Amino acid sequence: MRVLIVGSGGREHAIAWKIAASSKVDKIYCAPGNAGIEEYAECVDIKAMEFDKLAAFAKEKEIDLTVIGMDDPLVGGIVDVFEKEGLRVFGPRKNAAILEGSKAFSKDLMKKYNIPTADYQNFDNPEDALAYLENAKYPIVLKADGLALGKGVLICSTLEEAQDGVKTIMLDKQFGESGNCMVIEEFMTGREVSVLSFVDGKTIRTMTSAQDHKRAGDGDTGLNTGGMGTFSPSPFYTKEIDEYCQKHIFQPTVDAMAAEGREFKGIIFFGLMLTADGPKVLEYNARFGDPETQVVLPRMKTDIVDVFEACIDGTLDKTELEFEDNAAVCVVLASDGYPVKYDKGLPVRGLENFSGKHGYYVFHAGTKKDEKGIVTNGGRVLGVTATGKDLKSARANAYEAINWVDFDNKYYRHDIGKAIDEAN
Repeated sequence: MRVLIVGSGGREHAIAWKIAASSKVDKIYCAPGNAGIEEYAECVDIKAMEFDKLAAFAKEKEIDLTVIGMDDPLVGGIVDVFEKEGLRVFGPRKNAAILEGSKAFSKDLMKKYNIPTADYQNFDNPEDALAYLENAKYPIVLKADGLALGKGVLICSTLEEAQDGVKTIMLDKQFGESGNCMVIEEFMTGREVSVLSFVDGKTIRTMTSAQDHKRAGDGDTGLNTGGMGTFSPSPFYTKEIDEYCQKHIFQPTVDAMAAEGREFKGIIFFGLMLTADGPKVLEYNARFGDPETQVVLPRMKTDIVDVFEACIDGTLDKTELEFEDNAAVCVVLASDGYPVKYDKGLPVRGLENFSGKHGYYVFHAGTKKDEKGIVTNGGRVLGVTATGKDLKSARANAYEAINWVDFDNKYYRHDIGKAIDEAN
């Protein structure tokens, strides 16, 4: 088989690594890719939003399967373009990717189909939002409706903060067109858990659980980021919680999308809050999470290409997912100053130290090759993942492995997976 991956981050590097392990695959391309993905795939200089160019490339190279890693092309309708050209592609169509593309849509869907989530109101003009906030309970959550690189969520402790938040999202348009509509949501407390799943339109198969760390600083301080690290499985996601979620959240979401005429095929990422009143949905994503993918896929035993094909063909009910009885922790190495301002083009040293070391992985999130070799090319530069027999040993292994690689202005959180200690 010949496979094309669309994307350029740590998630796509992990997907490329996993696809390369399939005996079915002879050749992998990635558009646009990065310096790490080049180990497994031929990188192609086509941007993720250049749908027609990507489809033409897939036809020219006789690609058997295209895997869309990123949210923007999915929400923009890349799957529809590929299907129209008769190309086999993994991911939801545009009318299904709205599950991630519009928070207002997903909240309304959950309300209509009684899927547990926080109380909320949608607003499409700032005056109404400001009036609502006058009598709201604090803290409160403001969410830009559309895609915002994981940064369009503001937690406001006071009315003044919330008023500033409305200005940021709806008036100053800090998140662009995503702020045309805004969701104001009840603030929930509890433990956050991520559960990724494969969906074929009617059947859902969940992967192992994970937990992300969004804030830039230790102790969950600082600005929201795309993710500073993660661990899998979550010790807080028990068998009882899983049974509840399967019955009240996971399958009902798939059924709700089908009932709305928006058959979902691909990945549904469930961001959950384990509240005192039970699990509730924080958010949906319509693709693999990043960096969650970097701890989930190293634990997955099943051939991922088989699962992709089962989702496309509607035969997921005949597929069982298997995962290693172990644990994984990923620590993101970022450029100091992320997510605001940071330097690029800094040489990366020590990548060769990961070669041949079983259970240790370095996934490139923001790198490229130039005359100096492999250099930094983003805020999140690398995801260093290690497995272990349990979460404690995986965490120790990951923090040992971050010392094997270096670049100027290297920054990371020191407390990824610290919650593991609380669970024991």
